[in-house]
Amino acid sequence: MSKPLPSPAAHAREILARLGVTGLSADGGTAVRSPVDGSTLAHVAFDDAKAIEAKVAGAARAFRAWRCVPAPRRGELVRLLGEELRAAKGDLAALVTLEAGKIASEGAGEVQEMIDICDFAVGLSRQLHGLTIASERPGHAMRETWHPLGPAAVISAFNFPVAVWAWNACLALVCGDPVIWKPSEKTPLTALATQALLDRAVARFGEDAPAGLSCVVIGGRDAGERLARDPRIPLVSATGSTRMGKALAPVVAERFGRSILELGGNNAMIVTPSADLSLALRAIVFSAAGTAGQRCTSLRRLIVHESLVDKVADAVEAAFARLPAGDPRQEGVLLGPLVDKAAHDAFVHALDQARADGARVTGGERLREAETPEAFYVRPAVARLPAPTAGMARETFAPLLYVVPYADFDDAVAMQNDVPQGLSSCVMTNDVREAESFLGPWGSDCGIANVNIGPSGAEIGGAFGGEKETGGGRESGSDAWKQYMRRQTATVNYSGALPLAQGVRFDL
Repeated sequence: MSKPLPSPAAHAREILARLGVTGLSADGGTAVRSPVDGSTLAHVAFDDAKAIEAKVAGAARAFRAWRCVPAPRRGELVRLLGEELRAAKGDLAALVTLEAGKIASEGAGEVQEMIDICDFAVGLSRQLHGLTIASERPGHAMRETWHPLGPAAVISAFNFPVAVWAWNACLALVCGDPVIWKPSEKTPLTALATQALLDRAVARFGEDAPAGLSCVVIGGRDAGERLARDPRIPLVSATGSTRMGKALAPVVAERFGRSILELGGNNAMIVTPSADLSLALRAIVFSAAGTAGQRCTSLRRLIVHESLVDKVADAVEAAFARLPAGDPRQEGVLLGPLVDKAAHDAFVHALDQARADGARVTGGERLREAETPEAFYVRPAVARLPAPTAGMARETFAPLLYVVPYADFDDAVAMQNDVPQGLSSCVMTNDVREAESFLGPWGSDCGIANVNIGPSGAEIGGAFGGEKETGGGRESGSDAWKQYMRRQTATVNYSGALPLAQGVRFDL
């Protein structure tokens, strides 16, 4: 018989104490609630304008010192952070589950993603390479160099409460930039715990790490707006809704700051006649129901060839009906809760709209209400439609999967692209022509395009982000590091003459 689980509040207190998070109140400040049962985990105090000013000023001072530390030495700090994360993986993963509602394996996977980006960034710290460029002028040399940019603000969302910070922070730190983190007001405890682990790494690293190198700003929308307006912060990386991005981006742009925007996703899968349906079903169920449909890369639209659409939809409905729901800390549970009542209300509204549009809807009912009346568990829903509707173009951050048929592959790709968002996409096919067409210039218009895997579960080695209303930002791997640095083109004249470019003459 398995050991009874402690209450989420007691469990969180144990973890926070082990990780060294102090200063939390049992009853004063803003309540942090667990999606697991709706109980209050702790209370946090929001930073006021004076506190935010002090943290930004500290980051600005830290930048003047940190930019002078050699990049491989900066990488050593991130290596130490990776060690701290490895040692605390179990505790931090459990805290992600308690605060965000992810099942245990997904919480552990998120912390592993942090460790992976630490490893990536350590190697990157020795490869912040520029270019040597041929000059048209005799006795001249040209080169391109990358230099630290300045403090980077990271505004993260509840659904990946720590990994997205790590994508940004690990790159920013090796690139020479201090980090100011404003987590979602729904998940501040995981941010405070992560900062405590980074503080341990800093203590081991030594005096080369200046005070103010990393800080956490606890607050709501006004705190994010304050960071967006501050000219001392040249880069703001923000993850959230398209509505949030449309409000934030002009504020940053008005002062000629840079934005990395990771916004809405409305991701589709095309299932073709040649697809391996067993493989497709596993990909569909995880992508649509994993994290209770609350990933930006969750599968929301399923476009299936007309010869297979009923067979595939029937199989998905049966799989959804079998998914074990419950306390996400329990072994074997695959379906955790929605984050809060507002998420459930949006889910119910989308289901009502789908029915009004003529959809045949299965699933969607609330689960475990008697056991956890203050938590919101739901059965994933399938909405079968004869053709796309306006409602399908709106992202619902919940496990709602629209299913529509197609006859011609080019029409299926057009359906996939015919939404405002452009984050992730995929096709299930064994036809090489379909696969390559999907990945070609006339295929998927998304930042991520996959073949024979679902749209979610990206690895850190590739740049993550999307097009259109997804925001156009790129984080994590590939050359995303360049956004955290400034480019400088330099020309050195080592001759005794002064020839001008393009043959210009200016004789004195």
